[in-house]
Amino acid sequence: MNADKKVAFYTLGCKLNFSETSTIARSFVNEGFERVEFDTQADVYVINTCSVTDNADKRFKSVVKNALKQNEDAFVIGVGCYAQLKPEELAAVDGVDLVLGATEKFNVTSYINDLTKNDIGQVHSCEIEEADSYVGAYSIGDRTRAFLKVQDGCDYKCTYCTIPLARGISRSDTVENVLKNAKEISEKGIKEIVLTGVNIGDYGKGEFGNKKHEHTFLELVKELDTVEGINRLRISSIEPNLLKDETIDFVSNSKTFVPHFHIPLQSGSDELLKRMKRRYLTNTYTNRVSKIKEVMPNACIGVDVIVGFPGETDELFLETYNYLNEMDISYLHVFTYSERQNTEAVLLDGVVPKKVRAKRSKMLRGLSVKKRRAFYETQIGNTLTVLFESENKEGYIHGFTENYVKVKTPWNPELVNTLHTVTLTNIDEDGLVRFNFVKSEVIA
Repeated sequence: MNADKKVAFYTLGCKLNFSETSTIARSFVNEGFERVEFDTQADVYVINTCSVTDNADKRFKSVVKNALKQNEDAFVIGVGCYAQLKPEELAAVDGVDLVLGATEKFNVTSYINDLTKNDIGQVHSCEIEEADSYVGAYSIGDRTRAFLKVQDGCDYKCTYCTIPLARGISRSDTVENVLKNAKEISEKGIKEIVLTGVNIGDYGKGEFGNKKHEHTFLELVKELDTVEGINRLRISSIEPNLLKDETIDFVSNSKTFVPHFHIPLQSGSDELLKRMKRRYLTNTYTNRVSKIKEVMPNACIGVDVIVGFPGETDELFLETYNYLNEMDISYLHVFTYSERQNTEAVLLDGVVPKKVRAKRSKMLRGLSVKKRRAFYETQIGNTLTVLFESENKEGYIHGFTENYVKVKTPWNPELVNTLHTVTLTNIDEDGLVRFNFVKSEVIA
């Protein structure tokens, strides 16, 4: 029935969304659809939404417009976090035919009949309390690394965050299923897996509100380290209070886990961390960074930080800036605070003007550039492994070392998805690193 039908996908937001988009795409292919690029003509366009920031909401409308430019009669579907939080708002966007919530999105093909456009978008969305079962996902065929989902949802109550409202309670995949998915990925020739989830350090809680941890994150990491055929495993964002010494020690001696951690901080001010209802203070964060650098001096450490949170005075912002400036970290992901409905933070006093938020964001982005440069400088002369990406960017191929140094060399298609041992030589004017191949060392 769908043999001549084409489907295209667009993903907004995080690595977790990419893994889920890829899994949803495979369900379409299994139903006979041909998957095509989003900027080409298709019969169905699926947009996986994000609602972490206000900007992500606005981008949805422009993505819908772009889809309808390709085919004004296309069937347009919205799924993901925004679809769960504000399904009616999303369904009211011109050209949207179907909106699916947190649990329904994995059965998207069962909601499609004859692809006739609807006058108004149909909504199928459960109450978020009902999102208590777990659906595994991983991305494959989209890039040279795969994003493997191991956990979903969050039990934390951070005052700025809508994720628990969009994704429900914390729940995890079984170790057995994660290992099965990892093996499937390795059999496709993909060299690197990135573990992803909403709060992966909380791994082990079962389905249906079972709060007992069947396994720990450390147990999962140890099991994954035994999977044959995977050259690299990378841990995506993990909360500082859940990143244990034992996990850091294991990664430092692992054959496949790489020395790269992304650890959300959000603020360098204890006063603001308390207002945010984070589950740690800066001393915990400092200890995590110190521990990592003690056992892995060349480790890359990325940091999430929010600017402009209610109550962030000039003094408290400078406290964050100075804290980060003094820390041995490698780069920042800077988020400008935006008010989100149904969060505690919208009721807090001390609202920061948007112009001030923008100025502070610019300052921290500048600091990130300096931090990344300083980290790269410490790596010059080191011999590392590089996994090359698949894109030709203005005549260059890019890749990442195990500790996340981004390198470049003139385009050579034979390098795509291969691992090579290299010696880093110098930093180019664009901030990327040049290298020399170690001739005898072609890994895979």
